[in-house]
Amino acid sequence: MTMLTGATDTLTRNALAVLQPGFTGTTAPGWLLRRLDEGLVSVGLFGRNIASPEQLAALTGELRRVRSEVLVAVDEEGGDVTRLEARTGSSFPGNLALGAVDDTALTRAVARELGRRLAECGVNLNWAPSADVNSNPDNPVIGVRAFGAAPDLVARHTAAWVTGLQSAGVAACTKHFPGHGDTAVDSHHALPRIDADLTTLHARELVPFRAAIAAGSKCVMSAHILLPALDPVLPGTLSPAALTGLLRAPASEGGLGFEGLIVTDGMEMRAIAATHGIERGSVLAVAAGADAICVGGGLADEDTVLRLRDALVRAVTEGELAEERLADAADRVRSLARWTARAAAGTRAVPPDPGVGLAAARRALRITGGADGGADWVPVTEPPYVVSLTPVANIAVGDETPWGLAGELTELLPGTAAGSWDRDRAAAAGTDAPAAQVLAAAADRRIVAVVRDVHRHPWMADVLRALVTARPETVVVEMGLPQASPSGALHIATHGAARVCGRAAAEVITGRRAAGADG
Repeated sequence: MTMLTGATDTLTRNALAVLQPGFTGTTAPGWLLRRLDEGLVSVGLFGRNIASPEQLAALTGELRRVRSEVLVAVDEEGGDVTRLEARTGSSFPGNLALGAVDDTALTRAVARELGRRLAECGVNLNWAPSADVNSNPDNPVIGVRAFGAAPDLVARHTAAWVTGLQSAGVAACTKHFPGHGDTAVDSHHALPRIDADLTTLHARELVPFRAAIAAGSKCVMSAHILLPALDPVLPGTLSPAALTGLLRAPASEGGLGFEGLIVTDGMEMRAIAATHGIERGSVLAVAAGADAICVGGGLADEDTVLRLRDALVRAVTEGELAEERLADAADRVRSLARWTARAAAGTRAVPPDPGVGLAAARRALRITGGADGGADWVPVTEPPYVVSLTPVANIAVGDETPWGLAGELTELLPGTAAGSWDRDRAAAAGTDAPAAQVLAAAADRRIVAVVRDVHRHPWMADVLRALVTARPETVVVEMGLPQASPSGALHIATHGAARVCGRAAAEVITGRRAAGADG
């Protein structure tokens, strides 16, 4: 391959401008600063790049010393998907918790405070919110990341979240167009397929995206999903029918009339990388109507940037990609960068609202008794035994972010003991052994069993059932999608596994705060 290193012509600058790459480390590497000087406009940050707010502010300052109008993007949904607080768990509940409360003013306030914290650190583009309608409860990648399963509910909270975030001067990127909620496959691993017809698509998946566009969302992120009713061959990210024919087209032509920036989901995800490859996929995406290529979650080096830059340049010179389309895409990226610079200068200081996340998490709790109605349940006042039944984390969430109740209960009841089981450990132990070992470890302590999407994991349901049968006074906390029937002497659905969700549940378990309190 002929490398065009150092070239600064218009075509090469435009090719660099449409890339949103990542990198490793907590300071900007020299190669990234050089490429910013040569035309790169955007940088994507991940948990690996963030150690503290102070460090993040210093990092974004490094970038702006080279390019003042730089887009610094992060995947900060709050809730289960957090990059700012990847090492501790989020200070904000995620979308499902906000949808469960169903107070759009609260959703707006949460997003505004999250945006304030991003802006304070120099981040000006957030790859959020998720506008997916989680119509498939077995969805392995969306779940609690969605506001819910009802299109109108998801729509009003998506619009509120977009409004709140952008009021703090941070551009929203509504995802995953045309909707990832009815999938049973994670596009990080393979290409999902949705067999809904166009009538269903317009009545369900597209409703929140229309609301987001009406609310002024600066970006929309495409999804790597195949929707044969729209395009029988190409996934949304690579499909002209999806991006140009549906998202861009005016309402008079049956489209959504979106005029902002179209960003792809991560091109290194296997739904694209394993089918078309990231270079070919990037060319197809821009040709289809995408303006920015997100890459860097797993491929975070200079070689990736140069390969993609050169692939785009070569596609133009060989007539596969119209030069005008690449120029238009680059102009849209630069236009958003200018908007964020104006927003940073013009947004009045957003007053801090540090307690809004915990207040929202408290309001999102849904508390029921078990089979006996919970009438005889009393708070846990002595250090309990917390057992976490842990599923494999999907890539969007990541396995570095802690979740559960052990830490939060230990703060309230020092001496709390804890253990954890996953599917492999349970399978190796045998059918009855996991519950027996938990009971032995707990001894005479009260048991608090913490699960996540128990309805999707038969091994987890089996262990939980055995524990509750042996110890009916067990407290059960569901931190995923609450689809299974409540069990235990007390059952708490938190609607997410953020740190504040754990804190809110721990307060109820210990009687330190009345159920439903929101202050």
